[in-house]
Amino acid sequence: MAVVGIGVDVVDVARFEATLARTPALRARLFTTAEASLAPRSLAARFAAKEAVAKALGAPGDLNWHDAEVVREESGRPRLVLRGTVLACAQAHGVTEVHLSLSHDGGVATAMVVLDG
Repeated sequence: MAVVGIGVDVVDVARFEATLARTPALRARLFTTAEASLAPRSLAARFAAKEAVAKALGAPGDLNWHDAEVVREESGRPRLVLRGTVLACAQAHGVTEVHLSLSHDGGVATAMVVLDG
C-alpha cells in the first residue's frame, strides 16, 4: 500500500459555532442529517475532517460536502464514509483505504486524513 494523500485541518470551535449561528442554512449544506444534530465541537471536528479529505485528494472544487460523512463505529472510533463525488474522486486517485483521526482541545478541533492506495 502506498500513501495517496494526506490532509490536515484545524477549526476554531467558537468561531465555527458563531458562523453556524450567523448562517443557519450552513449546517444543512455542510452536514448530513445524522451529523447536523451533534454538538458544536463535534461539528467543528467533522468539518475539519471534510476539509482534510478534500486536501488529501488535491482540493478539487467539485466535491459535495454530504459525500464525506463522519460516522462513529461501535467502539467510538470515527470513520469517514465516502460516496458520490468524493468517492468518485478517491477511486480516480486509486484510494482503497481511508484513515481518520479527530481531536478537540483548548477550543480547537483537528482532523487528519491519510488516503492509501
